[in-house]
Amino acid sequence: MRVYKFNNLSLRNKLLIIYIFTVFIPITLTHIVFYHVTTNNVRNQKMNDLSLTVKEIANDFQTAIDDAVGISSMIYTDYELYNLLETKYTSTIDFIHAYHDYFGDISKEVSLYPSVHSIKLYTDNDTVIFAGGINKIDTLVKDSTWYKESELIRSSYPVLIRTVGDSGKHDMFSLIREMDNFVSKNSTQKILEINLESGLMSSIFHDVTFPGELYLVNDKGTIEYTTNSTINWSERKFPYDSVTLPGDKIIFEESYNLPYLNKWKVIAVTEEQVLLEDIKGSRNFILYLALINLVFPSLFIIYITSSLHMRILRILKHMRKVEDQNFELIEGVNYQDEIGELTHAFNRMASKIKRLIKEVYVADIQKKDLELQRKQAQLSALQSQINPHFLFNVLETIRMRSILKNEDETAKIIENIAKMLRKSFIWGKDWVTVDEEIYLIKCFLEIQHYRFDDKMQYQINIDPEASKCLIPNMSLIPFVENASIHGIEPIKGKGMISISIKRENDRLVFEVNDNGQGMEKNEYEQLLGSLEEVSSIGEHVGIKNVYYRLKLHYSNQFDFSIVSNKGIGTTVKIQVPFFEHKY
Repeated sequence: MRVYKFNNLSLRNKLLIIYIFTVFIPITLTHIVFYHVTTNNVRNQKMNDLSLTVKEIANDFQTAIDDAVGISSMIYTDYELYNLLETKYTSTIDFIHAYHDYFGDISKEVSLYPSVHSIKLYTDNDTVIFAGGINKIDTLVKDSTWYKESELIRSSYPVLIRTVGDSGKHDMFSLIREMDNFVSKNSTQKILEINLESGLMSSIFHDVTFPGELYLVNDKGTIEYTTNSTINWSERKFPYDSVTLPGDKIIFEESYNLPYLNKWKVIAVTEEQVLLEDIKGSRNFILYLALINLVFPSLFIIYITSSLHMRILRILKHMRKVEDQNFELIEGVNYQDEIGELTHAFNRMASKIKRLIKEVYVADIQKKDLELQRKQAQLSALQSQINPHFLFNVLETIRMRSILKNEDETAKIIENIAKMLRKSFIWGKDWVTVDEEIYLIKCFLEIQHYRFDDKMQYQINIDPEASKCLIPNMSLIPFVENASIHGIEPIKGKGMISISIKRENDRLVFEVNDNGQGMEKNEYEQLLGSLEEVSSIGEHVGIKNVYYRLKLHYSNQFDFSIVSNKGIGTTVKIQVPFFEHKY
């Protein structure tokens, strides 16, 4: 995967990136955030205002009902009124006197509460006169909707219910309550009905500013009142769940937990777009402000960056001419900024190069030639270093075993030594195939196997494609020698040397692995660091010899690594370009 670095980008792209990240994105994000914050603030303020409006409506409705409940509680606990309706009168005159003595005072309470329209009493006492606010509980009353719907709970607490109003529709709200406070003398049924003003609901729900529809819903989910003109709430029962609400609706709810309003709700429904009407006017202002904040800084930055870009491009153009040995000077005004100093420095450099090139060129060529000769001499010197200790040890081993044992193997081991000596002293051939190198390695390993018997085991795996690849002469065997001498020989148990040579795309990968004594981490790190010290060979002659020759042949196109663990073993891995031998 290609990795893009900032320093590899052109100056124009860098300036563009600087503009985008320091001007365009910050200003754009600032205005976007400003717009959203403003929108959210307006929306939250609107939501708060509408919520307060709904609470006000709910409180006004509750206040009106509380007035009626207060009157009902006063009448409910009035023993004299209770006795008026409970007494069995012997004559009409007796009831009339009792009625005028008390009920007239009850009617005066209505004027103190503007939300209450009238008070009615119902009884099944046949000795009273059914007039002046007192009504008979007959079959017609018992069959009425309000009587049936309040029958189960009006004896426990007041019941708010819709009754038939002056319009003939169920548009009047009444508070119904059973008057059974004094149970010991409860021989007749007595019911209190407090009717609320017909315009009360309209004044509560319509005289407020709410941009939507309002619903008063009872505990059964039925709409008792609504400002939605499409719903005939006074003519039939209309479930709230059947109302079609807008898609972007926002709903406010205020619930009641009072016994006489248990689970009743005031529900307000509005649309999302209503909340954002106030922000629409400022949207264009925000847009124009954003454009102004973008255009003027952008034009100024473009002017400055264009000047920098063009002047740097002019310097770059002349520097590219230097590659073709054209030392043309940069003409124009010498400004005092950094680019001007760079232009002046380039002109000085070009002039100095013109003057010195003739003086230095010939001497430099001679110096390079001497350096090349020195490298060649160093290579020859490196190739001429042979460690004689190994040959002495092998020959001494053969001699001693030949004396002590009468074995045919001696001839074979001497033959392998002869092959190695012939290959080692033929230095005129710089490049050999992998097969030729492996041939030499096998000779060495056979000798080691002869010396150490079963202690020294080895295996060689060669990719058929890699066998004809060209490599520098004797570039692999020093690592096999180190694996044997420094890795396997010092240990007490059996050792194994594994050699793998394979082709991976256009690379030849060589790997030597042994399970010998290994090295400490600081030891092989010091070895790797010493490979860069070209001035002297010092220790590890074989490894340094190979490393320097690989560097001379491949420059920086080869990879060399050593990984070692004390008591576990060492792995050497070399990767070089794949050059196939052509016959």
